[in-house]
Amino acid sequence: MTTEPTRRVPVSTYRLQVSPDFDLASATALVDYVRDLGADWLYLSPVLQSEPGSAHGYDVVDHTHVDEQRGGDAAFRALAEAAHAAGLGVLVDIVPNHVGVATPAVNPWWWSLLELGQDSPVATAFDVDWAAGDGRIRIPVLDDRLLDGVTLDTSGSTSGTAGPVLLVGTTAYPTAPGTVHDGDDVATVHARQHYEFVHWKRADHELNYRRFFAVNTLAAIRVEEPEVFAASHTVVGAWFRDGLVDGLRIDHPDGLYDPAGYLQDLHDLTGGAYTLVEKILEPGEELPASWPVDGTTGYDALGVLDRLFVDPRGEEPLWATVADEPGDWQGLTHDTRRGIADGILNSEVQRLARLLEETGAAETERVVDALAEVIASFDVYRTYLPEGAHHLIDALELAADTRPDLAEVIDRIAPALVDPTHPAAVRLQQTSGMVMAKGVEDTAFYRTAKLSSLSEVGGDPSVFAVSTEEFHAAQRERLASWPHTMTTLTTHDTKRSEDTRARIAVLAELGDEWTETFRKLHALAPLEDEVFANLLWQAIVGARPVSRERLHAYAEKASREAGNSTTWTEPDEAFEGRMHALVDAAFDDPSVVALLDALDERIDAAGWSNGLGTKLVQLTAPGVPDVYQGTEFWDRSLVDPDNRRAVDYTERRHVLAELDGPDDDGPETLPAIGIDGAAKLLVTTRALRLRRDRPELFTRYLPIEATGSAADHVVAFDRGGAVTVATRLPIGLERVGGWGDTLIHPAPVDRVDLLTGRLVPATRGIALSELLTTYPVALLVPAADVDETGRVADATDVAETSRASSPVVTRTAPDETDAQADIDILEGHA
Repeated sequence: MTTEPTRRVPVSTYRLQVSPDFDLASATALVDYVRDLGADWLYLSPVLQSEPGSAHGYDVVDHTHVDEQRGGDAAFRALAEAAHAAGLGVLVDIVPNHVGVATPAVNPWWWSLLELGQDSPVATAFDVDWAAGDGRIRIPVLDDRLLDGVTLDTSGSTSGTAGPVLLVGTTAYPTAPGTVHDGDDVATVHARQHYEFVHWKRADHELNYRRFFAVNTLAAIRVEEPEVFAASHTVVGAWFRDGLVDGLRIDHPDGLYDPAGYLQDLHDLTGGAYTLVEKILEPGEELPASWPVDGTTGYDALGVLDRLFVDPRGEEPLWATVADEPGDWQGLTHDTRRGIADGILNSEVQRLARLLEETGAAETERVVDALAEVIASFDVYRTYLPEGAHHLIDALELAADTRPDLAEVIDRIAPALVDPTHPAAVRLQQTSGMVMAKGVEDTAFYRTAKLSSLSEVGGDPSVFAVSTEEFHAAQRERLASWPHTMTTLTTHDTKRSEDTRARIAVLAELGDEWTETFRKLHALAPLEDEVFANLLWQAIVGARPVSRERLHAYAEKASREAGNSTTWTEPDEAFEGRMHALVDAAFDDPSVVALLDALDERIDAAGWSNGLGTKLVQLTAPGVPDVYQGTEFWDRSLVDPDNRRAVDYTERRHVLAELDGPDDDGPETLPAIGIDGAAKLLVTTRALRLRRDRPELFTRYLPIEATGSAADHVVAFDRGGAVTVATRLPIGLERVGGWGDTLIHPAPVDRVDLLTGRLVPATRGIALSELLTTYPVALLVPAADVDETGRVADATDVAETSRASSPVVTRTAPDETDAQADIDILEGHA
């Protein structure tokens, strides 16, 4: 008789960006480090065969095997087996929405589609509007030379495939059988193909295949078709049958035809394995309860965590830093989304209009206008009809109010858009998320700079800060509703990494001081776009010390994404020259450097305090905390690709060994808080190990009250034995003279701070002036659970001790220590 494998759920994860430069063998070599650090599962970026040289893996070209440049199937199996042998689970990122098509010759499906058109056996795998292209798929790869930039190669040697090909540069495109004859020129051969090369600028309005956002080289596939799902998930299914993988992260489910249906298919394929979705939730929005998943990838948690460490009193003075700072976030994002719907994603809006079967060019134009307005009016990324229909109705009503000249059109198309079975309703849902992402994350976030750390994926900059009460409420809700959802502070997609944001957050405490410093910097290195100048100076402050090259790259990307003063398609060389001069001034102008150095002295300690506080709170709060690669040290990264740089694991191993000590009895001396990051590694490893080894100390969430003159400057909670204490708003704490008489009030039980080894005797109130003398954070556990070396016994040790000392246990739960039961009784939760 066989038994079904137990469904695994991670306690924590450690994200690795697997690439040709950091391949699966390199990841395997880190298994012991990740285990020793304390993480419970490895969390891998996409590993299936991707475009040659792809550093991220989200451009899969072949679903039948693991990427060869990353090591291939054998290396993946070796990693999974090594992880499991070390007690680690394996979570893998997969990409169901799209495939990479930049190099057709390496993508068998795309090659077949281009070669055979609608007769291709995989034609139904792609989302193509053939009628809009007169039976041809438009490929936007031509420059101003048009077909004069294309060559015909009949040698069969260029692409490595049989038959003649058309070459755009060095990229080969197939020709249909029998369409090339002796003496044919490029134009003649091209006219016979199932595809049409068009100028790249035509993609905005005339493309007839669905993409990932506006990326022409990522073509969407239709996993709602059973045969497409089966073919694209063969290897994924095998991973679970072979016991190699324990869970999945689903990239961009909002692009799918039917996310709930896809997730149910995946649930059936994996036997109900642990699953997370990369779903961006707007404030107040909830993950659909009908989805068979364990939660999101954590951006919703990130937004709340960040704002806990932001001083709400800084909002008003930061408004005054730049006169042109946008004052209406909803108005700004409406306009940026409308710009995307009218611009780079207009081809999607036009395709949607064609599904509404309107006639006449003039009327079609009005329908396109109305649809763009509706899409720009959503307050969420998308609906999942019939679920979330109220969001669509709100968008329809807002669009009609905003554009009364289109009200009649909106009323006419509304019945189709709210009908879950209508093709236009489905297409609208797939389109609105694209527009939201491009209009908000990739445009509006770069057009506001009041406090740039708030412009983060999944965040709403109009929500400036959260109180401790609001934070506690969010944690209780997470524990009750989605206890296994992921929490995160940094990802491969965050606009700024956790420690960059932690430093920028200090500016809210400085308020007018930052405004004065900015104006001095702006006078020394002027830039006419003052909002962007503010954004750029905050990036410089947040990322210091940072290389000149990294800042130049960030400035170029951020300014072009903002699109106010320069763009990707039409760069303003004069503006960008002045912008790069600003960056150079941060290194070369003594007056500028002096201002930045003085600001560093002002915010360094507070930034480190915020960094340690957010890290400890994230690692111990409800949910499954993820540690993004390398962020166990300080990480002051900016937007990708800056946040995907190589990590120095040799140094991290060395510091971890020093923290553990030669006899596993701790460091000879506690690390000071400094630029080396050892203190952050201490916080990270102690918290991760405690969660992994003592899960029974993390079974509930109970806010701990603070009293005294600085009560507003601490957040504390009891997870069921493990107590987290973190300083917040450290500049303000300094202004009120320190902790003074401030106490926190957990149950009076002897405890030990795992970070310092300090004994905290049982008392009705713990004085923070004594507890937080070494670090601005503390992680307390019952003293009875700590041995003479300062090590916390793991669950096995506790069970053995309990059996030896208490043969008959009548008042403790099976996984609960005597000390914890005492705490429960004292706090009324026995």
